[in-house]
Amino acid sequence: MKAILRHLRISPKKVNLMAAMVRRKNVVDAINILKFTAKKTSLPLKKLIESAVANAIHNFKQNKDDLYIKEIIVTKGATLKRSVPVSRGRAYPILKRTAHITVILGTNNEIKNPEVKKEITKVKEVKPEKKEPKKAVAVKTPAPKKTTSKKSIK
Repeated sequence: MKAILRHLRISPKKVNLMAAMVRRKNVVDAINILKFTAKKTSLPLKKLIESAVANAIHNFKQNKDDLYIKEIIVTKGATLKRSVPVSRGRAYPILKRTAHITVILGTNNEIKNPEVKKEITKVKEVKPEKKEPKKAVAVKTPAPKKTTSKKSIK
């Protein structure tokens, strides 16, 4: 159950900020968050989530209340290259970036399954590194150089 939006004329960094707000949320909550957020990326993202929900309801006979956002993947698309004329006949480049967004939905029934729940909430265990105390080391500093001035006093 997914929906894809390609060549959105907004920078992927900006889209990813909004996508981070709704990841792992219930679909109804995510749509409400995007509806009341005053960002340019909120409208296309809201429409994309609604499209994914419509796909899930129509194609897979799912209930809207059981759906949540499993993944939102934002990747960079083609970059439109333009230029601005500047002094002395030169031109500065302007990069107009585009983004591809993929929304994948899951059902709450998947979360109740213990195997899937373990996979979803899997956290990478990181063992803290043992830090050894620093040993004091004697460092020889070079002697200051003697400077001779060639000024003569008259």
